[in-house]
Amino acid sequence: IQTGQHPSITTEDNIATYRAQLDRIGFSFDWSREVRTSEPGYYKWTQWIFMQLFNSWYNKDTDRAEPITLLIEKFNASGTADVNAACDEEVIGFMPSDWANFTEAEKLAELLKYRLTYLRESTVNWCPALGTVLANDEVKDGFSERGGYPVEQKKMMQWSMRITAYADRLLRGLDTIDWPEPVKEMQRNWIGKSVGASIKFPLQTPNAQLQTPNYIEVFTTRADTVYGVSFLVLAPEHELVSVLTTLSEQQNIDAYIATTKKKSELDRMADTKSVSGAFTGSYAINPFNNELIPIWIADYVLAGYGTGAVMAVPSGDQRDWLFATHFGLPIVQVSDAQVDLDVQADPTKEGRYINSGIINGLTYKEAVHKLNAWLEENGAGRAKVNFRMRDAIFGRQRYWGEPIPVYYKEGIPYLVKEEELPLVLPEIDKYLPTETGEPPLGRAEDWIPKNGDNYELSTMPGWAGSSWYWFRYMDAQNNTE
Repeated sequence: IQTGQHPSITTEDNIATYRAQLDRIGFSFDWSREVRTSEPGYYKWTQWIFMQLFNSWYNKDTDRAEPITLLIEKFNASGTADVNAACDEEVIGFMPSDWANFTEAEKLAELLKYRLTYLRESTVNWCPALGTVLANDEVKDGFSERGGYPVEQKKMMQWSMRITAYADRLLRGLDTIDWPEPVKEMQRNWIGKSVGASIKFPLQTPNAQLQTPNYIEVFTTRADTVYGVSFLVLAPEHELVSVLTTLSEQQNIDAYIATTKKKSELDRMADTKSVSGAFTGSYAINPFNNELIPIWIADYVLAGYGTGAVMAVPSGDQRDWLFATHFGLPIVQVSDAQVDLDVQADPTKEGRYINSGIINGLTYKEAVHKLNAWLEENGAGRAKVNFRMRDAIFGRQRYWGEPIPVYYKEGIPYLVKEEELPLVLPEIDKYLPTETGEPPLGRAEDWIPKNGDNYELSTMPGWAGSSWYWFRYMDAQNNTE
């Protein structure tokens, strides 16, 4: 973008310089095993790997990926009754007869919720100057690492990879490898397994636009403190913010969202000292005691983690305590063992519960069991496991990358035929997004699929090709597999 030179020329020059430097040092490399991830002969197989993932789903019963054709067989035989899959939250339940009556488009749309590579709306780091999505490690203090351009948070339809399906296997695998314990612990924290509950808080808002859902769903590891909830906090990007915001609070909410857009997720996670937020003007109802709870937004809640909403218990969580103290919100003691709540939060699980309705007088384990049972019986939630690790965003809105081997027909994504690989990166005149905001590949002329409307215009991330070249070194010149 900065030089106007074709990336292939820059790449070729850099490789030649690097090889010359290695030769001058005296290293004796077998250059017949060299691979170049930007060559069509190599990225043909990167595209092939994408296709295998697209044609697979993760079966939790067998704890492995299986062909999507097996999932279709299950749908034909018993609908969703016998399906235990890693999938989107928005999947629907249906009978075999329902599946048979679905149109092809409806079937493909539902299957996309199960595939290991899939499309979904995600909150991303968007750099308008570069015209592309950036990974968290490509953003520093709200600016792109390359070029120093402003970066904002934006919702976009993106290709993603369902790596969360493998979270438990990754955790178990850490017990079998000979790595230093601090490194393994860092990996465990990155995966971030949390055992807790999902709770639905019904909404009460004067906004007539609210259709469904008519509740906010919250994941918490401390359901035992639910009677101490004095407010809910949504991520500023949460889909319900626009309909929950009342006219009197609209200006404050808009200003807060604009400020948040300038921060990366890493910046928001790292900033534990400042307190900020804005009240939407709407309320939720605590399902356990029917009390009204004000709904706020704050940048310490991330849209991509859990449900993008938290139940705030100031007596048990220090960040919630700081927020409540700053904005003058109630702090409710829920355990007889909590102390010094006028100074700080006390997250203790000791003692017995007070001011807590159906769990008054119970211990922590007794309370959790009773609350989870109540949630299930009353349709207000369920026990749930959550992970800090999130699915990897796989698309990039830039030119220099492997084309994603997908074309669209009436808005539905289809794979190109395997015999058509590699889908070669076309030539374009400029490497910036089009005037209509499409990725640079939108500038390609005569780059049109035979059977569809258009190819996918995003390209793969830089790590797509490099994630498997260690394996290719063993057989670098094989053109058939």
